[in-house]
Amino acid sequence: MLRLENGLIIQGSFRLHADLTIEPHLNYAVIGPSGAGKSTLLSALGGFVALEQGRLSWQGRDITDAAPGARPVTMLFQDNNLFPHLSVLQNVGLGVRPDLRLSAEEKAKVEHALIRVGLGDMASRRPGSLSGGQQSRAALARVLVQARPLVLLDEPFAALGPALRNEMLDLVQALVSETEATLIMVTHAPEDIRRIADEVIFVEGGKAHPPAPAATLMENPPPELRAYLG
Repeated sequence: MLRLENGLIIQGSFRLHADLTIEPHLNYAVIGPSGAGKSTLLSALGGFVALEQGRLSWQGRDITDAAPGARPVTMLFQDNNLFPHLSVLQNVGLGVRPDLRLSAEEKAKVEHALIRVGLGDMASRRPGSLSGGQQSRAALARVLVQARPLVLLDEPFAALGPALRNEMLDLVQALVSETEATLIMVTHAPEDIRRIADEVIFVEGGKAHPPAPAATLMENPPPELRAYLG
């Protein structure tokens, strides 16, 4: 379980309050207006933004001040963070060893992850030669090899068309289920919630509201969420 107690996140003049409990093995969607703090919340959970106040714990262990690499988290951003000068295999291999000195066993693990996301025959290619969907698959393979219990997605498929976006969401759901991870995904699209989310965290007005069941929330949204959804 991930617990953010009485959290306050400050970036410049922006302030976001959050008091959340994230249960294991569920898919969470984070939704709200642009500029509400959705990405800021994910960055705080991942350790890229410090808490001004409050406590973050994982399985009862305090990780408030832990560096990103020391947290049980892997994070996928909108730009996929692929290095253009490295091959697809090397980009995924960074998730296993940052120095890329992969053992035979580690290389086999990377190759298996590439096969799992449908890129088994593209290991030697550079990211620039891949389509947007293929780049997203490579980034997902890197998430897969890290095998962290918490997967944070910050709208990584926002630039993809609807059909490819749905395909990637289905792949994410399959990989998360396979690794028994917990997913927390920022999205602006209600259809993403209906497709993949068990729980929803609504962010608005400087507050991240506690998670609520997706089906219940979408069928009978509170006024603020109804106004956002239109």
